[in-house]
This record gives sequence, C-alpha cells and structure tokens, in this order.
Amino acid sequence: MHMRVLDMDWVPVVFVTFKLIAFGTAMFFAIKWHYDRAEIAERRAVLRTGGTMAAVFALALLGVGLVAFVLSSKLGLDLSLP
Repeated sequence: MHMRVLDMDWVPVVFVTFKLIAFGTAMFFAIKWHYDRAEIAERRAVLRTGGTMAAVFALALLGVGLVAFVLSSKLGLDLSLP
C-alpha cells in the first residue's frame, strides 16, 4: 500500500481556488457597494430636484394668482365672496 501523506501537489490548487473565491466575493461586494451608493446619491438628487420644482411651481402658482387678483381688482371686477 503506497500512501503519500505529505503530498504537496494539492496545496496550490486549494490555495489558488480559495484566493479566487475570496477575491471574487470581495470584488462583487465592493462593486455592489459603490453601485448602491451611486444609486442612493442619484435618488437623493432626484428627490431634491423634485422638491425644488414643486416649490417653484407652488410659488409660481401663488404669484399668478396674486397677479390675477390684483389685475382683477384694478379692472373693477367684483371679487367679493357670496
């Protein structure tokens, strides 16, 4: 019976396989983390822009309503509530 207990041929295979799996997993999570951060930053930018546009729209609507009210008053239209 010939048994080589200290056969070192398998060590590089196991270590290289482990190294590839470890680096592959680390690279996957690093890329995912950066992608998620960019997505969160993009979502924040979209929400900020949407809020700004809503505020601008509300102010423009208020301004148009005020101008219409003042112009209607100057032209003598009856603006009293019933």
